[in-house]
Amino acid sequence: MPLIQVTLAKGRSPEQLKALGEALTDAAADAIGARPESIRVVLTEAEPEHWFVGGETLADLRRAGER
Repeated sequence: MPLIQVTLAKGRSPEQLKALGEALTDAAADAIGARPESIRVVLTEAEPEHWFVGGETLADLRRAGER
C-alpha cells in the first residue's frame, strides 16, 4: 500500500487539493503499477508563518512579492 505524503503552504482551494490528490494517485499508479484503491495520499498544510525559506517566513516573502 503506497503512501504519498506532501507538505505545502496553506492557501489552496479544496478543488486544488482534490486535484493534487487525484493527480498523485494517478502518477503513482502509472509509475509503479499499484492499484489506485491501494494508494494513500496525505496532504498536510502549514501556515505560511510557520514555513521558512532562507530564514524568512513564506508569509513575509509573499507580501514582498518574492514567492
